[in-house]
Amino acid sequence: MSKQVQQLDRVIIRFAGDSGDGMQLTGDRFTAGTAEFGNDLSTFPNFPAEIRAPAGTLPGVSSFQLHFADHDILTPGDAPNVLVAMNPAALKANLADLPRGADIIANTDEFTKRNLQKVGYDTNPIDDGSLAEWRVHAVPLTSLTVKALEELDISKKDAERSKNMFALGLLSWLYHRPTEHTVKFIETKFAKKPEIAKANITAFQAGWNYGETTESFSVSYEVKPAKLAAGLYRNISGNQALAYGLIAASVQSKLPLFLGS
Repeated sequence: MSKQVQQLDRVIIRFAGDSGDGMQLTGDRFTAGTAEFGNDLSTFPNFPAEIRAPAGTLPGVSSFQLHFADHDILTPGDAPNVLVAMNPAALKANLADLPRGADIIANTDEFTKRNLQKVGYDTNPIDDGSLAEWRVHAVPLTSLTVKALEELDISKKDAERSKNMFALGLLSWLYHRPTEHTVKFIETKFAKKPEIAKANITAFQAGWNYGETTESFSVSYEVKPAKLAAGLYRNISGNQALAYGLIAASVQSKLPLFLGS
């Protein structure tokens, strides 16, 4: 039975996890696919202030938010429609920003007693009814990834590290994102480590297939390309925009510029 496809005019997704979970890479690749598809978009990467805070703690949570739409948008948004929470810390750190009815995709493998205690949860929020206001999708991302890669010649640790690609594949299926450029990116990034490249591609494809076959997601979503003016568009970060602005101001004003940072 084919699954229902629901049309949306815009979506705000936030990927959140430990600083070592690859949330920035996941968000960046989802952004690239979204730009390729033709949506207008705006992003907000959020890095922890600490240098590699203890795993599973609130100060160590890293996130990447993406707002994409079928029309012109100007901000990365305030309230995510979807939160991908790779552990309890990611859930707790971001839950207050979620509007009622938003989707939570939680990596249940990381909701262990020890990880829950690290962030002050006395009981598992996935099971105790405290998330009743939201639509919770409990997905064992880590173990599904390890299972998908069990035939490859890599360690369990390396297999577990590919869980962000599984999540990316799942979200790419859920929002009909193109996949070809992500596969090519992985092949290029890990060209000197073919087994790692194969593991990430396999995990990415397994995530897509999971979305296609699981009963946990009965609906997928489509955001049509934006009707933007024709021309050449640039993917630019805030740091790059600041640098270009400073240089342009210096040239146009004919004043010397010194930046100390």
